[in-house]
Amino acid sequence: MVKVTDNTIRLSRSVIGNAEKQAVMDVLNKGYLGMGENVQLFEEQLSRFFGRPAVCVNSGTAALHLALQSLGIGRGDEVLVQSVTFLASFQAISATGARPVACDIDPDTITLDVTDAKKRITDKTKVIMPVHYASGMGALEEIYDLANDNDLRVVEDAAHALGCTYNGRKTGSFGDIACFSFDGIKNITSGEGGAIVTKDMDVLQKARDARLLGIEKDTQKRYSNQRSWDFDVSAQGWRYHMSNIMAAIGIEQLNRFPEFAECRRQLAKHYHKKLEHLDSVELLNQDLDSIIPHIFVIKLKNADRDDIRKKMLERGIQTGIHYKPNHYLSLYNSDNTFLPVTDRIVSQLLTLPLHPKLGEQDIDYICQQLVECLREQ
Repeated sequence: MVKVTDNTIRLSRSVIGNAEKQAVMDVLNKGYLGMGENVQLFEEQLSRFFGRPAVCVNSGTAALHLALQSLGIGRGDEVLVQSVTFLASFQAISATGARPVACDIDPDTITLDVTDAKKRITDKTKVIMPVHYASGMGALEEIYDLANDNDLRVVEDAAHALGCTYNGRKTGSFGDIACFSFDGIKNITSGEGGAIVTKDMDVLQKARDARLLGIEKDTQKRYSNQRSWDFDVSAQGWRYHMSNIMAAIGIEQLNRFPEFAECRRQLAKHYHKKLEHLDSVELLNQDLDSIIPHIFVIKLKNADRDDIRKKMLERGIQTGIHYKPNHYLSLYNSDNTFLPVTDRIVSQLLTLPLHPKLGEQDIDYICQQLVECLREQ
């Protein structure tokens, strides 16, 4: 096994500066580390960013789970979701007791295939969960049309898509419900964390209560650094609230978002410039002027992806695989699902390094080494 060293070009990484460190120290010095005024401030800033109310939780997975639970999704229900997504999408669905129904992908965007999803609708289907893969949103308008035609709710897994736009509108500013992730390597981070964004006030209130173990209207107490002692609980809740420490980081990261966004976009464009003429590489069909790339995924043609990954690491470059399809997992393949496009393409997917600590010279080196690895096969 090749050892990752300090000189290895990392696939992804957190980008934290003095402002974030000082913000955390301010919280530590105040001595109120749990959910409080910092969380309220972060939610207010996110709400202005999206133009819609945001509720913060401790992970993107929690955001998806609470969004579904707040819609009343539970045992006996089904949720349509593409198989090529992080396990969190499927786990959030099954956590409610519902069944995730694995759908195929569009080969050009690696997003939900609407035609395939339509075939899988039953009288048990309640929600469509489009995944904004590698920050692209695919046929989102068609997904909403399908949902409207079949009286379904839409919960967007927008973990990759903070700050992206679709038809000129910011993700989360329109549609039904969008869920975001702020883990360490996303477009902004709060260390861990996530948010639910929607104009559905019933969903928002249920999520606010459920993140605090179901304690009704405890949120307002927490914002003033208090807690409820005499309370009622009428629905299942979870310990999913965000802490002041996380929110303090998130606030500073949101302030730095324009810097991060420009860097990610320019690096992705530089990748395109270097790779678009290679016969052995196919780029995803994306508009880099409308998305903020969280990861940079390519498709390898007539190449052994695993051998390429090994050779790249030997040259000091980490790569990744986004993702192992969930219908390959024992928990989610009870009906032996067959997804022909997913099954054909998944072994071609390769993720190259992308994060704001990289520069164009790093991209030049990565692409040069990739070309050499492909020639050696």
